[in-house]
Amino acid sequence: MDHDELAQRFEEHRPRLRSLAYRLLGSLSEADDAVQETWLRLDRVGGDHVDSLGAWLTTVATRVCLNTLRSRERRRETPMEPHVPDPVVGPEDGADPEHEALLADSVGLAMMVVLETLSLDERLCFVLHDMFAVPFDDIAEVLERSSASVRQLASRARRRVRDRAPVPDADLRRQRDAVDAFFAAAREGDFDALVATLAPDVVLRSDGGDARPGLTLVLRGPREVTGQAVRTAALSPYLHPVLVNGAAGALVAPDGRPMAVMAFTVSGGRIAAIDVLADPDRLAALDLPPVGA
Repeated sequence: MDHDELAQRFEEHRPRLRSLAYRLLGSLSEADDAVQETWLRLDRVGGDHVDSLGAWLTTVATRVCLNTLRSRERRRETPMEPHVPDPVVGPEDGADPEHEALLADSVGLAMMVVLETLSLDERLCFVLHDMFAVPFDDIAEVLERSSASVRQLASRARRRVRDRAPVPDADLRRQRDAVDAFFAAAREGDFDALVATLAPDVVLRSDGGDARPGLTLVLRGPREVTGQAVRTAALSPYLHPVLVNGAAGALVAPDGRPMAVMAFTVSGGRIAAIDVLADPDRLAALDLPPVGA
């Protein structure tokens, strides 16, 4: 096939490749870089000698992501916990086709945080097999392991995700109602009402990056989370409802300037996890929906 036809075929696969790379890397910019590198490798090889383009692209994109993850581990670029991956933030009405494509088979930010805690091989096995239905034999070839060991890695990762990542309510309206109740109680300083919005094992993770180390913290349990919510209630006038990884969230933007993105995982009508990105450098790099002052 000629260059234009090859490029057109690649574009058909781009959304899936970007979605895969985002789940593996937790970084939107690195995901885009991985997809671009995959295209460059395809352009060099050409499509005439590729039997199954989709499978070939998946393997190449996975290898590119694997190299990035291994390089990151060697240089220890990833901060210690808590590290909140890049959120995918869109308008509350969900009218963003690019975000919808990226979040096909949506994975909430709380799950992305859990994926960050897995070993490199566990993460790769879980994402490829459980999220993208890549056969174990193909994963084994990429990792240079046996199929049996790859199955074990995927099983172990699956258990950890199940134990650590709460399953969100499917009803977005129910999610928003819980989040609205949380903010209303925080504004009023009503501790009892706040506690009632939270699951017994709620966890709040905040990542302030190097610029805001005081905002990097982990709080567990309704009382701890309630105290933090009341202390930050003064920011309530600057809250803007958004979707974060397809779930109810909030963008905190005083005078229209983004200060934080808050993702909520609502399970059983209560908030089970709150993940906050407050790193100004990373916020500046995100594609955030416009808000009024």
